[in-house]
Amino acid sequence: MRTNWNDRRGDIYVRREVTLTPADLEGDLALVFSHDDAMEIYVNGEEIVKTGDTWKNEVELPLSAEAKSYFKPGKNLIALHCRNSGWDGYADLGLYRKLPTDSGKVLPAVQKSIDVMPTSTYYTFECGPVDLDLVFTAPMLIDDYDLLSAPANYISYQVRSRDGKPQSVQLLLTATPEMAQNEADQPTISTLEEEKGLKYLKTGTIEQPILAKADDHICIDWGYFYLPAINGEVSLAPDAEVKAAFMAGGKLPESAREVKAYKPKERPTLAYLHDFGTTGQAYGFALMGYDEILDIEYLFKRYKGYWAHGGEVSITDMLRRMASGYAQTMKRCRELDKTIYDDAYAVGGQKYADLLSASYRQAIGAHKLFQDDKGTLLFFSKENDSNGCVNTVDLTYPEAPLFMVYNPELQKAMMNSILDYCNSGRWTKPYAPHDMGTYPIANGQGYGSNMPLEEAGNMLILMAQCCMLDGNALYAEPYWDILTTWADYLSENGQDPENQLCTDDFAGHWAHNANLAVKAIMGVEAYAKLADMRGDAATAARYHARAREMAERWEKDAREGSGKDLHYKIAFDRDDTWSQKYNMVWDKLWGTGLFPEKAVNAETDYYLTRQNRYGLPLDCRKDYSKSDWIMWTAAMAPDTEKMMLFVEPLYNYVNETPTRVPISDWFDTKTGKKTGFMARSVVAGHWMPVLAAKLNKMKTKTTNRNANN
Repeated sequence: MRTNWNDRRGDIYVRREVTLTPADLEGDLALVFSHDDAMEIYVNGEEIVKTGDTWKNEVELPLSAEAKSYFKPGKNLIALHCRNSGWDGYADLGLYRKLPTDSGKVLPAVQKSIDVMPTSTYYTFECGPVDLDLVFTAPMLIDDYDLLSAPANYISYQVRSRDGKPQSVQLLLTATPEMAQNEADQPTISTLEEEKGLKYLKTGTIEQPILAKADDHICIDWGYFYLPAINGEVSLAPDAEVKAAFMAGGKLPESAREVKAYKPKERPTLAYLHDFGTTGQAYGFALMGYDEILDIEYLFKRYKGYWAHGGEVSITDMLRRMASGYAQTMKRCRELDKTIYDDAYAVGGQKYADLLSASYRQAIGAHKLFQDDKGTLLFFSKENDSNGCVNTVDLTYPEAPLFMVYNPELQKAMMNSILDYCNSGRWTKPYAPHDMGTYPIANGQGYGSNMPLEEAGNMLILMAQCCMLDGNALYAEPYWDILTTWADYLSENGQDPENQLCTDDFAGHWAHNANLAVKAIMGVEAYAKLADMRGDAATAARYHARAREMAERWEKDAREGSGKDLHYKIAFDRDDTWSQKYNMVWDKLWGTGLFPEKAVNAETDYYLTRQNRYGLPLDCRKDYSKSDWIMWTAAMAPDTEKMMLFVEPLYNYVNETPTRVPISDWFDTKTGKKTGFMARSVVAGHWMPVLAAKLNKMKTKTTNRNANN
């Protein structure tokens, strides 16, 4: 079980011999398997599973009568083939027989509704004579750093009698030590504890390898998961005992004080029970949390998350505070949900508002907030499902719109480490680094290659936007020398890029990349704007003139076609091509006019002729696209009506995709299936049209104020 191999593009073949009795074959059999990526499973030579090119964990497949007929008494051969199409690969397989229970018939709840909002997901279930409302809330308030970083979530619940008559109601929530394991066979210790009147269950690995693993596609196996007895009672017991006691009388079994589990079958269940008694309607909430002990290593020093304030606040302190502040916190969560929804609705209507509601927690949840020993605020992303880098600059760039709209200080907190790393002298290249390491170790670039124009342009553009929102260039002052170095690099090398990596490297990289050249041009213009804010008119004029010169040449070199077929090439030397020029959005947002308005409008009109059912492809080479870049491109549209022509297909993709994973930003625009990547923070780029509206409103206010003066 848990077979791993390191070939990022290869095959593995596994055979398992299973001996079955006639009694085994009369029972309910199920296959349980995990795979990354495509897998086929055969029983005695007959194919019974074909997954397609996707990856899933712990799939339980009850065997039909036909599938069971392939088995026979005695020895049976189960074989699998798994094809790893990229990144890490694994293949697991087991055959299980479901054992009967004495708990009587259990009726499954029927889901009646679901509503996804930025901080909360709302469910309603029909459970026999009562309805159950569940609200899962991650109180990630973007302007409250304690709650934004707090490693705890609420589960709110309400029961309502369906016929108005009082009913006997009990609610059971359970978890297992798997919450704190990377591998299922890691020994764990689970305890029942009490501190300052708070009783809680706690579980984690015995090993506790704190910050010992840095990689993608792994689970944390240090620190402890907590389930406190807030509004209910808790018990640590074998799973069968928990379920039997609950089914027999709505109670929990007596709790063990400590359980050490050295094998998966020895793992206990952590159970929480709220006994409502007999009621027509009642409600409550539970909390669960996770203390990582130490959360991040940055420049060879280790830190806890912001919420712990350097260790002054314990996890139990935090859980108590969140319990006592429940009503106010939930109110603030609803207010933020409304703000995000209303802002999106005003820009793009219901479907755009729904898209942003589905993106918020994914964007925020891929980050860690903390302060270093100098008190500098740091907000680190993990490059989920693409290589595990920490604070990757070409994630910081596409995810910027959300933070520029609601809290630019968090945008700076993503940039601070890169800027300080370069200022320290440890990074000596004339462009910005790609990242700060492999999560959660942030001691310097870990990526094996560089993206010179990409990252230099990203940092300059983001710096200029932060300072424009501040109304001054103070944030840029300590870093002026490195900003100048980056701007000069862009000026000298960005007109006609050589064969360099860029953020869309998964698509392959061509020399003379027209979109990368746009980024270089906007980076030079960003430096000009910064110089202007510093009061250095001569420098500002010189770099602005250079940006305009570069843009004029770009328009001539990239132009292709005429009339309704006018568009701009993917690379200057590639005829009959096109690509999204999403980097051009800054020219519109800043009103710099480097690129002719008719050229920008012609480009966006051309894109609309290239759309598929689920959106606009990234370029002419493939049908796949990136959801973040689509929304950047949408923000370039001249009006709301055309912008919505980009939004609606993307909404359909997120709503209809058959690949049921956290939003994949890299997907096929014809099938709606995930091409690669999931759970990445770049979905914060979906806010670009909202940022465009915000900046336009700011410009209008400034214009009106100047006119009145």
